[in-house]
Amino acid sequence: MKEKKQSSLSVLLAYAGNYKSLTFLGMIFSAVAMVLGMMPYVCIWLVLRDLINVAPNWSEAVNIGKYAWMAAAFAISGIVVYFFALMCTHLAAFRTASNIRKQGITHLMKTPLGFFDNNGSGLLRNRLDNGAADTETLLAHNLADIVGTIAMFLSLVVLMIVFDWRMGLSCMLAGVVSVGALFSMMGGKNAALMAEYQTAQDVMSKAGTEYVRGIPVVKVFQQTVYSFKAFEKAINDYSKKAEHYQADVCKVPQAINLTATEGAFVFLIPVALLIGASALNSGNFLKFVTNFAFYSVFSAVISTALARIMFGASGMMLADTALMRINQVMNAPVLPVPDKKEIPADNSIVFDHVSFTYEGSDYPALDDVSFRVNNGETIALVGPSGGGKTTTASLIPRFWDVSKGSIRIGGVDVRNIDQKELMNRIAFVFQNDHLFKTSILENVRMARPDASVEEVTEALKAAQCEEIIAKLPSGINTQVKAKGVFLSGGEQQRIALARAILKDASIVVLDEATAFADPENEALIQKALKTLMKNKTVIMIAHRLSTVVSADRILVLDQGKLVEEGKHEELLSLNGKYAQMWNEYNQAVSWKITSEKEVA
Repeated sequence: MKEKKQSSLSVLLAYAGNYKSLTFLGMIFSAVAMVLGMMPYVCIWLVLRDLINVAPNWSEAVNIGKYAWMAAAFAISGIVVYFFALMCTHLAAFRTASNIRKQGITHLMKTPLGFFDNNGSGLLRNRLDNGAADTETLLAHNLADIVGTIAMFLSLVVLMIVFDWRMGLSCMLAGVVSVGALFSMMGGKNAALMAEYQTAQDVMSKAGTEYVRGIPVVKVFQQTVYSFKAFEKAINDYSKKAEHYQADVCKVPQAINLTATEGAFVFLIPVALLIGASALNSGNFLKFVTNFAFYSVFSAVISTALARIMFGASGMMLADTALMRINQVMNAPVLPVPDKKEIPADNSIVFDHVSFTYEGSDYPALDDVSFRVNNGETIALVGPSGGGKTTTASLIPRFWDVSKGSIRIGGVDVRNIDQKELMNRIAFVFQNDHLFKTSILENVRMARPDASVEEVTEALKAAQCEEIIAKLPSGINTQVKAKGVFLSGGEQQRIALARAILKDASIVVLDEATAFADPENEALIQKALKTLMKNKTVIMIAHRLSTVVSADRILVLDQGKLVEEGKHEELLSLNGKYAQMWNEYNQAVSWKITSEKEVA
């Protein structure tokens, strides 16, 4: 366990970069501050010694004022030095947490986009952001306090032994009891409980995010939080682990720890009585009283020192767990970078015996699929839900890498194309494209940050967005989702289309681009799509078969296999899967509600 903590601390300090030296400087300042903080107690003992020595002639104790000023000077010096210690450690801690977040985000940018399907935003944010925040406590406070407490404890041991080792050892007995109690809470098998507790917290955070997103559905069907079984289970699991750790593991040891540290004086009394009787007989009673006063004063310091050790140990354990959660983000798989980057000759796409299985799945999402999309050709992917349409389109830009076979663009395996080059060649329009909480201008500029206002305006015009811009209070500079500015699903889709038009990529992937559009918006979106698709290689996914009739070729996918391929009329003549889907689609379109009278 000790080696693990050292390793964790080394990793955390590595994140600090050039600020690492501030951490060490802060620890040195903290050690000095703790020693300075002990000196007022020594001054108090000197006052008591002088008073006892001249009792009852108190006026003969002439150095009391000097000791008082010394105590004040030591106390103020300790506070000032400790302030500088915390300034150093906080600067290093904030930079460390900032670097963890930056490196985590940078790493996530290198992961396949498919990784985020299995790792929700709430879970990743909790692991990275909260994990980084947990390290701040260790680096900003606990490390400095641990080093300072060690310096204090060593000084304390020396002072305890100097005057009367018997009373000194009796005072330190409280420390032995406290350390034993702390180890029973945090050491051995109980150390793993904190990791289980943090895992339960991660699961609850992810389930909570999903529940918040599903609140509209929950309210529509008049359900409660308990109807969201995953969230309820996550809350109960977290509650049980937290309650078990606090009630079953920590209750008794913590009671013993607090009793020992806060009542350290109790350990001193039996020893003092034995020594006092002997001192009275030997004529050294005055010296005994002076030493007893010293240990009575310093027994209070033991409680402070052990409390700092406890919080420091807790901080180390929390940081270990936080680092484990951070590493779950940092160790996320990244897309392999090709050693030799190749440039595609054109925008044709070839699937060559491609198979792909999702992580944790027992069967392939795609099974030995082969087809070719010629440069500038438009193909449509159709088929029942779960047939493999979206998976096929997602493999082209490497949302995942294929399990078997290869995908080539312009004769080059996509795994040998630089990721930036690959993404520049492909524009996406999803069925639920996201608009950021910023202006329309900046939302469209996401596709090409260096685009001028005129170019963005032209893209919006091509995407049939003129009437949307006209009704907004600040036109193209209106911020979406702010001050009552909200767009319908169809309007958001047209803004997303403007983004894709501005990108002007040579390959376009359309995933149910009109899924959430009403008839009016669908007509406008279809006009925008004609502009977007002009002279492009297009992969179109659609459930509304009427939108794919004019495609150059239609590929029918069912249970991960390519079962049919051809033009609309050719597929109808085969009287196969596509013909069945076409008939079902036409029946659904012609379906209407009739009254009992009409039926009769």
